[in-house]
Amino acid sequence: MKISVKVPATTANIGPGFDCLGMALPIYNTITIEETVLPGTGIEINVLNDDATADELMLEHIPMDENSIIYKAVELLYNSIGQTPSELKITVQGQIPIARGLGSSAAVIVGGLLAANELLGHPADEVALLSIATEVEGHPDNVTPAIVGGLVLTSQEDDGRIVYTKLDWPDEWNITVCIPDYELSTEISRSVLPKEVPMQDAVFNAKRLGMFVQAVNTKDAELMKLALHDKLHQPYRMKLVPGLDKIIENLRHEENVLGCVLSGAGPSILVISQKNNLDKIKAIVKNTWEEMNVKVNMMTLPVANEGAIIINNENQI
Repeated sequence: MKISVKVPATTANIGPGFDCLGMALPIYNTITIEETVLPGTGIEINVLNDDATADELMLEHIPMDENSIIYKAVELLYNSIGQTPSELKITVQGQIPIARGLGSSAAVIVGGLLAANELLGHPADEVALLSIATEVEGHPDNVTPAIVGGLVLTSQEDDGRIVYTKLDWPDEWNITVCIPDYELSTEISRSVLPKEVPMQDAVFNAKRLGMFVQAVNTKDAELMKLALHDKLHQPYRMKLVPGLDKIIENLRHEENVLGCVLSGAGPSILVISQKNNLDKIKAIVKNTWEEMNVKVNMMTLPVANEGAIIINNENQI
């Protein structure tokens, strides 16, 4: 039996929503799990990607054995029903850039988890899947939109439950994803964050997150310009993303730009704008980074309103 799951990329934080806002984007990884018939073959994990550099990064960030985050997610699901995974072949076909703040780890966790759940006959409901995925990933802001799609406000409660609500992103607002040609691990990006923050910074972000939700719900562009500011993570991570401060400054007075924020832990950034000036916006980002010898790939994308989906169940063919 073989199951394939297609999982979208995700961007998290989106300015003020540190560890609680996430959004699915239409770039995809496909994870396939196949039960092998030869006893004693154990766990086999393979990566398929046309980009050799991406292959190397995938191998570095996703170990090809029981230490893999994919295997850990699968193992937790099996253990939850009193079983242990044995002979499985897991294949990752990756389009999501690695270590760029676009949820590549969340995608493989979710893909492996949903494929294993399908293999086992759906023992886990959405509540359980969200809980297991968050346990492996560490926080729910990427795994939740990877599973349910869309723009999501999510939280892990004290009892471990993941609660979320979906917001409707205005079609009038563009999301331009700017991906530089260097990686930044989440571990490094989190290591620069302080253990405590000033009360006024926490209050600042609480106000901005409220503005963000209201701006999205009312399609208020001027309010969103105020909302897309943060004092909890971006100021500390700025030094890890050379040129980000200059890009923000160069876009500040550009017509129709609502804001520029880190995507997740970075180094990718999101430029949120109304439906004009895309060529000029991209030129500003490109030229600013090129001055620092950084190449960038840019895509203007819609929100992926659908989360992970089963695209192949061999038993159903």
